[in-house]
Amino acid sequence: MSIPNSQMELPSVAPHECPECGKRFSGRNKLTIHYRVHTGEKPFMCTKCGKSFREKHRLTEHQLIHTGEKPFMCTECGKSFRKKQSLTAHQLIHTGEKPFMCTECGKSFRQKHQLTAHQLIHTGEKPFMCTECGKSFRQKHRLTAHQLIHMGEKPFMCTECGKSFRQKQLLTQHQLIHTGEKPYACTECDKQFHKRRSLLSHQRIHTGVKPFVCMECGKSFSNKTYFQRHQRIHTGEKLFSCTECGKCLITKSQLGNHYKVHTGEKPFSCTECGKRFTTKTKLGSHYKVHTGEKPFFCTECGKSFTTKSQLNSHYTVHTGEKPFSCTECGKCFTTKRQLSGHYKVHTGEKPFACADCGRCFVLQGSLTKHQRIHLQDQLLCVGNSGNLILQSPTSNTIIPTGEKPFTCTEWGFPNRRFHLLPQNIHTGEEIQSLISPPYSPIPTLPIGHWSCQSYL
Repeated sequence: MSIPNSQMELPSVAPHECPECGKRFSGRNKLTIHYRVHTGEKPFMCTKCGKSFREKHRLTEHQLIHTGEKPFMCTECGKSFRKKQSLTAHQLIHTGEKPFMCTECGKSFRQKHQLTAHQLIHTGEKPFMCTECGKSFRQKHRLTAHQLIHMGEKPFMCTECGKSFRQKQLLTQHQLIHTGEKPYACTECDKQFHKRRSLLSHQRIHTGVKPFVCMECGKSFSNKTYFQRHQRIHTGEKLFSCTECGKCLITKSQLGNHYKVHTGEKPFSCTECGKRFTTKTKLGSHYKVHTGEKPFFCTECGKSFTTKSQLNSHYTVHTGEKPFSCTECGKCFTTKRQLSGHYKVHTGEKPFACADCGRCFVLQGSLTKHQRIHLQDQLLCVGNSGNLILQSPTSNTIIPTGEKPFTCTEWGFPNRRFHLLPQNIHTGEEIQSLISPPYSPIPTLPIGHWSCQSYL
């Protein structure tokens, strides 16, 4: 089909109409450029990298990438841009102006294309579809980035660590890890972030806005990622499968952390005690053990906790809620961890094995209790400090443990189970077995050499 010539009789308001889609243009040149969208023609090619463009000015802009030239500079902050329109859009950051408002929800945007993309949220339209897997996207650049997954291409490499990325912006964000730069600061609490979207998500803590509402249970979230993760609880969808053991995880980050179980990798080390952790989050929670910080308070009883998850679990004590239900028998639990442990009753799985005798257990706690049977070291009380130390039966070496698992009524040091044990020191009474089966008995020992079994 040929492009209409200037002699064609069309309505005078728009004499140049595209024969493919009916779109009209004020001039033939604009129609010619537009028609290349349908034909796929890109006559302007970059001699450096071979990339082609439909319009000559697009090629000119592109060539600045190779020269490094950024001729348009912001007079406010000195940041430079390759395109004038990019500078114009950037300057709105300084003025705070957001001239493009959504008529549906009132949200405003600095650029028209941002508003156009946003409006698709309300219509539900996703016009850009991947031909490989059928997944659709609201924006073309999202589709382009997605298609690199199928190609396996990651053209942007970090010069510091060699890690590669599919998008330049992902590389830019990653590089902030090496520089330590956190350019996005919260005006409420001065907390800083690597990513702008992380800042926006954080600010909802202060505003209390939770725009993401689950249609199944009504629970709302301030963070879209947490919302999507929550929805998979209802659908049962688990997208990421471990190649080692077949376990399925809801998020890619969970899969990455899970793999460390198989590799034994614990890259995050506590500077206070040297204990290592698989994730930065677990290390952060652990640090509160040293600082004594418990920033999460129960509004019902005032009890405080080191982590938010501990607080959420505690709240179920007051509400009586048991939101995690076993699909096999219907039994309900207050925490997901309890449910996961319970499922092993049905599967017969016993992943926790004793290194001494090979006996397997469903729960880690059950293994810990069992291991006391094999415990060879002895805890001795020294002086009147109430401190406990380890003494090996095969040597005279004494190692302070810093642990205080018992409470002495004379000296007042902590106690959990063997409340009779410290009292016998002061009465001069010899110690017999104080542990009921299935734990092994403690032999009769003279005063000053009594022993007990430790909580591991």
